[in-house]
Amino acid sequence: MSLAYLAQEAVEQTTTGKGYGAIGYGLAAIGPGIGVGIVVGKAIEGIARQPELAGQIRTNMFLGIAFTEALALIGLVAGFIF
Repeated sequence: MSLAYLAQEAVEQTTTGKGYGAIGYGLAAIGPGIGVGIVVGKAIEGIARQPELAGQIRTNMFLGIAFTEALALIGLVAGFIF
């Protein structure tokens, strides 16, 4: 492959808009980041109010984190598809 060919491919990729997957994933990761912060904050509040339920609250917190992080993975996949 020659350098001219690689330069032409780079120009074609930037003009067709194929390089925006990383920007899309960055925007898609903002929501889950905020969501995880809210879930953990509310779980800490709940444990502080009722320490005897710490085990159940912690379990629900980890489930909430898992579901919220699934959104980030969907954003990653969507970035590759589109």
